[in-house]
Amino acid sequence: MSRLPAEWEHQSGVQLTWPHCDTEWYELEKVLECYVEIASAILRFEPLMIVTRDIEECKADIARITSAKGLELDVEKIRFYESPLNDTWARDHGGISVFGDGGQKYLYDFVFNGWGLKFASDLDNQITKNIYTQGAFEDDVMGVDMRPYVLEGGSIDSDGCGTMLTTTECLCSVNRNEYLSQEEIEEELCGAFGLERILWLDHGTIVGDDTDSHVDILARFCSPDTIAYMQCTDPEDPHYEPLAAMEKQLRGFKTLDGKPYNLIPLPLPEALYLDDYRLPASYANFLIINGAVLLPGAGSPLDEVARKRLQEAFPDREVIVIDCRALLSGHGSLHCITMQYPDGYIK
Repeated sequence: MSRLPAEWEHQSGVQLTWPHCDTEWYELEKVLECYVEIASAILRFEPLMIVTRDIEECKADIARITSAKGLELDVEKIRFYESPLNDTWARDHGGISVFGDGGQKYLYDFVFNGWGLKFASDLDNQITKNIYTQGAFEDDVMGVDMRPYVLEGGSIDSDGCGTMLTTTECLCSVNRNEYLSQEEIEEELCGAFGLERILWLDHGTIVGDDTDSHVDILARFCSPDTIAYMQCTDPEDPHYEPLAAMEKQLRGFKTLDGKPYNLIPLPLPEALYLDDYRLPASYANFLIINGAVLLPGAGSPLDEVARKRLQEAFPDREVIVIDCRALLSGHGSLHCITMQYPDGYIK
């Protein structure tokens, strides 16, 4: 039986996939500045792996930005690997770590098809295999297990104890695994990840999202009995009804031992726009790392409200706000651009 670890379990490092001029970012320099800030924060607590189309180009980006911003970032501590790439959403093209009963370490590589054939993904779909062949992972990681189903890392969340949280809108969407019923998808996931059950969210959306409601912008496990989730309190906001319906469903969920979950509401960030397009800002898109939680800031006093609420869920970790407004131009944020690997995976 396999096991999908929780994000809060001790990690061997985090992967970033580095932007460049041919990736689809608005104001690339601001995006690169955000990447450098995130990289600097990660390196305070654990190793960092960067996948890039050109290592020297990436190092030049880092040197330029750290000098201009006065940031501390020791490039010698970063593991660099080269690979062609379409885009930089490591959460969705990155390998998914799974443990076997005897402690075996597997690296699952599901099909990534650009969030249901919306965007090109032919190069991104090869990244995990490419960096594996370059020696990015420990020798006892048992190869790259190519899985024949479409699945993005941002669409699932694990409590590490046999429960997965996901959304029907994403996993059951057309152009992913449309030839499978929800029951068949659940059977495949339970078999692949050794799950006892899946909690399916049937409601919830963030305006501007093009992932078909990835769970990592809606609701996240903070511990086996605690879920942080997005909440809208303004009846005039288009998020109000779908998020209220999601909240009602979350209140009906029970832990494996039959108790209600501790629910931590995160505020909806103030509306941010690119021209007349509302951007998909969400405080649920946080990243848990060793000793810290990185929270995507939206340049608002609500950043501190979200930080304090998450601090309650993670009393033994430092909750750090990083301004991620630049990332929203690509319709994602902090968790979307990262992929963590548990102990024993990254060299």
